[in-house]
Amino acid sequence: MSVVDLLYGELASLLSNVIVFVIVVLMFVISLRLFLDRRKKGYMSMTISLVIVGLQYMLKIYVSFSAIDTSLTSYTLLMLKIISFVLLNFGIYQLYNRTFRKQYIFFYGLIIMGFVVSVLHFSVPQMYSGTPQQVRLLQDIGLELYVFVLVFLCFYMIPPYVGQQMKYQLALTVYFFIQSVHLVNVYMYGNTQPILTIAGNALPIVFYLLLFMLLFDRVVELMQAIYNSSITDGLTRLYNRKFFYNRVTQHVQRHLPVYILFSDIDNFKKLNDTQGHQMGDDVLKQVAQIMKEEAEDCGIAGRYGGEEMVVMVTDPGVKMDAFAERVRSRIEKETIVTASIGYSKYKNGVSAEELIKQADEAMYKAKTSGKNKVVKYA
Repeated sequence: MSVVDLLYGELASLLSNVIVFVIVVLMFVISLRLFLDRRKKGYMSMTISLVIVGLQYMLKIYVSFSAIDTSLTSYTLLMLKIISFVLLNFGIYQLYNRTFRKQYIFFYGLIIMGFVVSVLHFSVPQMYSGTPQQVRLLQDIGLELYVFVLVFLCFYMIPPYVGQQMKYQLALTVYFFIQSVHLVNVYMYGNTQPILTIAGNALPIVFYLLLFMLLFDRVVELMQAIYNSSITDGLTRLYNRKFFYNRVTQHVQRHLPVYILFSDIDNFKKLNDTQGHQMGDDVLKQVAQIMKEEAEDCGIAGRYGGEEMVVMVTDPGVKMDAFAERVRSRIEKETIVTASIGYSKYKNGVSAEELIKQADEAMYKAKTSGKNKVVKYA
């Protein structure tokens, strides 16, 4: 085994195909698992396309071992390349978008057009009487150029509708260079240019690594979204009651100095009854945003239930009376409602439940003694 074989000989081509095949298998496992768990069309298209890519590279590996390189083999590899490329991009599109009939017509139309272009492959031998090598090159040129059309269509039409646009466009750019290097090497140098051969072996690995990273990042995004939905309130995007309580418990168990602020929107039921639930939801989101902004640098904010919102202040340098008054004042000035607020301070021997209850009792005292005020738990 020589350095030449490893860089641009037959062994280099075989090694490149094997590496790509392994990457594709890993992507297939991830995509199939996502499809079985979520039953989303994007993962089904991605899974099917990866099966086709796998078949394409299995055939390439077989050709490398058997040295069989017929016109039919070449045609099969080209059609597998076109079908898998279209379905891969369709799958990426579906990961971020709902698909309707026009999208199916567009993407499957691209595949059908590939078969239409492939008519040239079978008509060339009857139309042109050159050497077998010349006939072979003319047979493939239509489908090879059609791949460029697919790359440009995907590059300009899909990125605005998907996440990770830069990574996706980079992958398509790499694919463009894969096709360009292949055509230049085959049609201009007869597959004898070492630098182009090395690039032709390396770029497919880069392309499928980028796709693997794109798919993996999508998995991370989904996991993050699932986690966020499990700990936050759907309407206000504040932490939900369970998560907030658990965080308070963690601090109390470590005997850390914390304050709990407990707020309740005044006359909220009347607001819902007179101006409708949509107005009520809008007010909740406005108050929640104030809570989130004020708690951002010193603690966390949560929705405890209904119109009740809470803040755990973990910064011992915060003057709690001024903090609570600032929250109350902002609610009064920036929304159409007011809020009654109570707060309590952790002391040794007090549980998380008791600490929150103390703040709740202080809030109740503020509400029953005039509303729109701040009361400290005594």
